[in-house]
Amino acid sequence: MPFSEGAIIYHAAGYLRLSKEDGDKTESDSISNQRDLIANFVKSTPEIRLCSERIDDGFSGVDFHRPAFHLMMEDVKAGRINCIIVKDLSRFGRNYIEAGRYIERIFPFLGVRFIAINDGYDSAKERTQSDEIIIPFKNLINDAYCRDISVKIRSQLDIKRKKGEFLGTFAVYGYLKSEEAKHQLVIDPYAAEIVRDIFAWKLEGLSQQGIADRLNDIGEPSPLEYKRFLGMNFATGFQVNPKAKWTAVAIGRILKNPVYAGHLVQGKESTPNYKIKQRVLKPENQWIRVENTHKPIIAQEVFDTVSRVLMQDTRIAPDEETVYPFSGLIFCADCRSGMVRKTVPAGGKRYAYYYCSKNKAGCGCTTHCISERILEKAVLKAVQNHIASILNVERILRTIDTLPMQREEIRKIDTQLLMKQEEIQKYKTLRASVYEDLKSGVLDAEEYREFMGIYGKKCEEAQQAAERLKQNKSTILAGKEANSIWVEAFKKNRNIAGLSRKLVVSLIEWIHVYPGSRVEIRFRYQSEYERAQLFAENAEKQIAEPSQIARREVV
Repeated sequence: MPFSEGAIIYHAAGYLRLSKEDGDKTESDSISNQRDLIANFVKSTPEIRLCSERIDDGFSGVDFHRPAFHLMMEDVKAGRINCIIVKDLSRFGRNYIEAGRYIERIFPFLGVRFIAINDGYDSAKERTQSDEIIIPFKNLINDAYCRDISVKIRSQLDIKRKKGEFLGTFAVYGYLKSEEAKHQLVIDPYAAEIVRDIFAWKLEGLSQQGIADRLNDIGEPSPLEYKRFLGMNFATGFQVNPKAKWTAVAIGRILKNPVYAGHLVQGKESTPNYKIKQRVLKPENQWIRVENTHKPIIAQEVFDTVSRVLMQDTRIAPDEETVYPFSGLIFCADCRSGMVRKTVPAGGKRYAYYYCSKNKAGCGCTTHCISERILEKAVLKAVQNHIASILNVERILRTIDTLPMQREEIRKIDTQLLMKQEEIQKYKTLRASVYEDLKSGVLDAEEYREFMGIYGKKCEEAQQAAERLKQNKSTILAGKEANSIWVEAFKKNRNIAGLSRKLVVSLIEWIHVYPGSRVEIRFRYQSEYERAQLFAENAEKQIAEPSQIARREVV
């Protein structure tokens, strides 16, 4: 249409947007492609003068919180432009409700002409009845497309997480991203040593704040400062001081993070949907945990011990740097309340005792009291005896492991287990056939109930027998583990002459104090030890029986 004198002149802004997050096709939707299309359109439209160009490169169309879009709207409000041109409605936005609100209400109110070139929409032209349907429908399609892309992206990310791929922007402190595989973590030798120190100091009885203070005193850079030292462009909303320091919170995060034991836990946070960008914490049962995805910095045994220590109710006494060796582990045998440490002066010296906290507070229970010196001697002796017993069990297991009888026992159990599983399947089939006989009229209701009861009972008995066989096999296999973690945990302390906080929390679960200074100790890995001991005793009997028979035959 030729341009005539006196026609309205429109001062336009070309709006360009591109986002991989929305699944935009970078070739057809590229910024240069959009720019060329708008420029050619303006050339063919004499009443429009292109005054500015606003570009949101890398911003999603799901919402309108985009910097260039806001600048363009400021130009509208200031009267500098009265026309907005986009390649198509998807470049303007993919939010059905918000896009419709701007096109139908805000732009008409502000006197803004809106043009979507490829969609053939121009608000200055008379709208047909089909436009009233098509434009909202196209906005809805764009919205649905964005939702579909969001679902696909979330699904793909979850697949990567379940495969054990690390998806964080930055590797956690102590690790680096592999140069060969960006989703694989590799140990950072320098930072890993600091992580090992943090776990060791915690086992020695330091608090999280005490560990943070120690690291700050020696001038060790915090995780944030270390990232900057490595040249990473890292920012956080948690920083308060110009130079970030170690804090108790940072230490706590490291001590609780299973990544240091070689496991990845990802997908803890998410957005409610593709339109809301605020992240929220997901329930723990929805987190994605994959074990043994990378080389650990901390042994699993050490990580588990520290986790137990973190759950204990411990406090560091005034003027002390670490907690006492038995803190959080010693309890009253009657009421299960924690025992509190108290020092008593006598003869110019101070003696330490442990009292039942409930009785000491006047809330009931009886007087339970034990001298710290007597407690230390009793615990040390018990630990030494327990280690000697474990070493003896280990010796027996190593001897048994060289004999063919153990392999024969496993083979026999596997055969029996297979027979029981076949028996279970037989009775299940019979129960199903009884139901078919009832339907066909071969059996009446009373006979049906009788046969169902018989086969049901036999099936249950076979299942119980199979479960016992599985337990027997587990006991034998558990007994074979002479080189397992629980054995090594005690073996490395075979020559102990005294107690330390690290040793106590590594080997003991709890100590119960009875009246009369009698103590009961529950060691860690107690169930594994008992299974191995039982297996060793049974195996020794089986070895002894053939030799006794042989002696009788000789006689």
